[in-house]
Amino acid sequence: METVIKKIKLYLEFVRFSHTLFAMPFALASMLLAANGFPSFKIVALIVLAMITARNSAMAFNRLIDQEFDAQNPRTQDRHLPQKLITNKESFIFIVTNAVLFISVCYFINKLAFILSPVALMIIFFYSLSKRWTWLCHFVLGIALAIAPVGAWIAVTGSFAWPPIIISLALLFWVSGFDMIYSTLDAEFDKKIGLFSVPSKYGIKTTLNIAFALHLMMVATLYSLHFFMVLGSVYFIGVMMMGAMVLLEHLQAREGNVENFNKAFFQANAIISLIFLGTVVIDTFWI
Repeated sequence: METVIKKIKLYLEFVRFSHTLFAMPFALASMLLAANGFPSFKIVALIVLAMITARNSAMAFNRLIDQEFDAQNPRTQDRHLPQKLITNKESFIFIVTNAVLFISVCYFINKLAFILSPVALMIIFFYSLSKRWTWLCHFVLGIALAIAPVGAWIAVTGSFAWPPIIISLALLFWVSGFDMIYSTLDAEFDKKIGLFSVPSKYGIKTTLNIAFALHLMMVATLYSLHFFMVLGSVYFIGVMMMGAMVLLEHLQAREGNVENFNKAFFQANAIISLIFLGTVVIDTFWI
């Protein structure tokens, strides 16, 4: 039993399961808005399972095909594949298992979700390849995570609509921006090894300015949601708090040391996503 627990913990660390917290709250918020309240437990469970399995598969794929680069980068040399804590075969089985589970979960959601599930997998897998040929890879990652709110809306309603697209657009701006900030840690390594990124192409100062502009666009996009839905004062206060956290994130990033970069990436972003979910929950049930 202890061995099984250790293995589960190893795989959770392998895919950085805790980072599911970034996109999950946006998807759950979209779900609540689509249902105008709380949907059935079945739908909630299926949405959560779909997000977890899709992300597990994509993250493991990223680790598998990037292991050669990770082994050369001092920042990533201690990851599971370079250290042989998990084998290539085990990671491949993990990828396929989660991909199959994701498609299976989508089958039980509704027809549209099932039809679009392979497309979703292709999008989230594509990010890992995009940094090999374009500095726009940060936006590919943004798109990969931004499909979550639309997917959650489809799970509830079985159709597309403008509100989840607005939320997804805000998520695209947010994720692309914070990925640029995080990528400044590897700017020199990426340039040396031939990987593409905004920091390696334009430098750290310009990258931080672009990221800040993207985050301003995120806040503005979230405010624009009121043109498509009835939202109360709690929602607007929540978005204001998110803007304050984004500002804090950039102040920490501009101090220029690794510790603050990590703090900005992990702590501030987790708080931002939870603030959004919390305000939507309060606002939805308050109204």
